[in-house]
Amino acid sequence: MRARDKVAVSALRSTLAVLDNAEAVPVGAVELRGVAIEAAPVGVGTSEAARRELTEQHIMDLVRAEAEECLTLAAQFTAPAQADRAKLLREQAAVLLRLLDHSGTA
Repeated sequence: MRARDKVAVSALRSTLAVLDNAEAVPVGAVELRGVAIEAAPVGVGTSEAARRELTEQHIMDLVRAEAEECLTLAAQFTAPAQADRAKLLREQAAVLLRLLDHSGTA
């Protein structure tokens, strides 16, 4: 962010959102239905759920999948008007792949 590398910031923010979503605990049908108002839990933290812990391998797999998704989308943008978007996606994928290279797992 300090380097003002917009491509890297965009790629990393997107990937952080993917990781955040992967840590979310799935909600079952019972939780979605809810309970009667008078039986609802009240107070600070009553609606908090523990997040899942991701392994390093799972994180690397998610980052790799995000890079592959960028490359797949870039390949679909074939019209001349879409060239800038395709280039941006390829650059974002390159940022993520470099990140994997530096961790030694690409």
